[in-house]
Amino acid sequence: MYLRTHKKTLKGHKKRTSRARRLLSGMPSIHALRTHVGRAERIPSKLFYFPLALNWVRLGLRNRSLMLPTLANPRIEFGGLWGESKEVYLDMVSGEQRQWLARYATMDVTEDEDNVTGAKDLMRETGLSYPVVAKPDIGWQGHGVQLLHSEQELEHYVTAFPNGAKMMLQEAVPWEGEAGVFYVRMPDEERGKVVSITFRYFPHVIGDGLHSVHDLIFADERAAWKSKLHLGRQARHGGVPDALLQSVPVAGEIVRLAFIGSIRVGGLYRDADHHITEVLSDRFDAISRSMPDFHYGRYDVRFDTVEKLKAGEGFKIIEINGAGSEAISAWDPEVPVGKVYKRLLEHQTLMFTIGAMNKARGWKPTRLRDVIKAARMQTRLINRYPPSS
Repeated sequence: MYLRTHKKTLKGHKKRTSRARRLLSGMPSIHALRTHVGRAERIPSKLFYFPLALNWVRLGLRNRSLMLPTLANPRIEFGGLWGESKEVYLDMVSGEQRQWLARYATMDVTEDEDNVTGAKDLMRETGLSYPVVAKPDIGWQGHGVQLLHSEQELEHYVTAFPNGAKMMLQEAVPWEGEAGVFYVRMPDEERGKVVSITFRYFPHVIGDGLHSVHDLIFADERAAWKSKLHLGRQARHGGVPDALLQSVPVAGEIVRLAFIGSIRVGGLYRDADHHITEVLSDRFDAISRSMPDFHYGRYDVRFDTVEKLKAGEGFKIIEINGAGSEAISAWDPEVPVGKVYKRLLEHQTLMFTIGAMNKARGWKPTRLRDVIKAARMQTRLINRYPPSS
């Protein structure tokens, strides 16, 4: 999928090297980044989140409700904590602010319908073309997300998609920059602001002209950390095609190991808070205020260049996440473990504060058993989705 045919001529070598160096042209240079694994990332998930769970209980007891975060965005199911629809978020953006959304369409996959024909018709009706991103409407960490290049790949994806679930098709934004933009607005304030930006780099290795992609994976700390995923040894991720694994990239060539950039597959996150500008913050505030009662969440965007993003231009929103999202700058490997916890604990406190304020405005928290039910439903769906790419 990501493989370009190797040339042995000097002319071909120069052309490929030039093309490789243009990859991620809108982002800070990928060649200068350390690709180590942060200490926080190495902590087993259950152990890592244990202190956060204790803090959640502490905040819940203090506020007499464990479920106040479900009121962070009271018009979204469960506040966006678990099991919410991607489509619902995107549909809530209104008026001229919809210009910032990547085009999308959804369909229910059912046992009684010709779903493949339905998907092709949906693409035609909405003007979507290949490549196109296919993803579940309810998902997490890129599970089930694939970049499709042809009708054949679309047919395969739809056939593998579980009946009874909703699928989204979305334009593949051509810009290579990707970021998580975190936004907060207190219920008693007219305006909100961007409080965090994180650049997301896809899993990759960099060629040396001598070793195969397979060997480069094991020579790179971060790629080796997720080697089972890259080699297709886990059912929920498709892995790198064999032809690409055996290829020998030229020196300096960036080889993408996955379409998704989730930390689940070894995506590299970098704190980019120093790129927050007033005009950027105002842009996302306008988008957020076009959504009724949206107070807390992260926008996942693709962007052309950092300078355009800072100017509040040249970006498209691919997803919006609510109370269940994190300020993913905490997962920058350069951030010390203590600071990671500090950021995440601060955001927990903020969610409870917003929830308490919205409760005082008359909103009622979701029941704990309903949130647990939604979490279980989401987990069951994830286990049935096609592998991510």
